[in-house]
Amino acid sequence: MYSYLLFLLILIPFLALSAWASAKVNSTYAEFDRVPNRANMTGYDTAVRLLRGRGVHDIQVGRVEGRLTDHYDPAHDQVNLSQSTYGSASIASVAVAAHEIGHVMQKKNGYLPYKIRNILVPITNIGSRLALPIIILGILLDTFWQTVPYGEWAVYVGIGLYGLSSLFMLVTLPVEFNASRRAKKMLVEDGILTEDELPAASKVLTAAAMTYVASLLISLVYFARFALIFLSLIGRNKRD
Repeated sequence: MYSYLLFLLILIPFLALSAWASAKVNSTYAEFDRVPNRANMTGYDTAVRLLRGRGVHDIQVGRVEGRLTDHYDPAHDQVNLSQSTYGSASIASVAVAAHEIGHVMQKKNGYLPYKIRNILVPITNIGSRLALPIIILGILLDTFWQTVPYGEWAVYVGIGLYGLSSLFMLVTLPVEFNASRRAKKMLVEDGILTEDELPAASKVLTAAAMTYVASLLISLVYFARFALIFLSLIGRNKRD
């Protein structure tokens, strides 16, 4: 009981950080979405210019529902811009669009962390959904069916799956920060933003990156909790 309360006390500040980061990215985007860029380029215009200017002609630029739902879909060779980005000629919109093109260039240039993240994607998608149910099932089996080691091994498998999810989030950080650095460089190189407009774009991209930092910290807290469960099971088995 004491360890669980300690876990909650550690977790709550990180949950608060996550909520703050989410609110911050929305407020920062809203602030600079009201500031038009001097080149009068929309998010769509920006994405197309950056792609074509770097000789990339096999990536299409589409539009998806929602706000800040922008993403690069490498499986379908498409950059999907949200409604809030696609047709807006704001500093925020071109910053977000350029960030997604940054991911395209990571793939084209063989950026190693991007490769690692892509390898982890299918495993993480499965593991993130199954990890917690498997851990809970394992604890229940280990509690009520101690004569058979199924529960213990289920806990180990669940912790391993959750560890992969944490690893994915860890690898995601350099990928996202690198995409933002590429975005800012491309925006100035192609004359879409001027040097004095760049700080505003930087604020938008930094706020977005903070959501990934918060997610990683929460994931690590949970992983530490599960690792303690793992160590307690190992310790109990040694005593038995």
